Amino acid sequence: MTAARRVLADNRKARHFYFIDERFEAGVVLQGTEVKGLREGRANIGDAYAAAQEGEIFLINAYIPEYSGGNRFNHEPRRPRKLLLHKRQIGKLIGVLKRGGVTLIPLTLFFNERGRAKIELALARGKKLHDRREAEKERDWNREKDRLKREKG
Repeated sequence: MTAARRVLADNRKARHFYFIDERFEAGVVLQGTEVKGLREGRANIGDAYAAAQEGEIFLINAYIPEYSGGNRFNHEPRRPRKLLLHKRQIGKLIGVLKRGGVTLIPLTLFFNERGRAKIELALARGKKLHDRREAEKERDWNREKDRLKREKG
């Protein structure tokens, strides 16, 4: 992760609902107006996921708003988008997804230092309700502990 990347969308719910196992960075195949729509902002990957179709990985249900100056050549905001990964990575991901128990979720959508649209994906396992409660308790306790340390000096 470099300091030069510009984050366009962040999936904050992912860290709450899933255990993150392994991360991947992938390129995104975009149409002309999608890049301009991303630069305007307001992209959303909160409900998105990645799935294997015909030996390739696609980003499903990611929202990239239409470009305001795009007229009739605009793109469909929630169309499936092909992700660019190495052949070995695709093979590994398809194998892991077929075994089950994990899902492929997007964590962040960003422009890298060269201006290319990239997405950070993660292999994730779903948290149970008691796991989420435990994580929330721990977060609250750490916050309270830090507050007490600040007050004490």
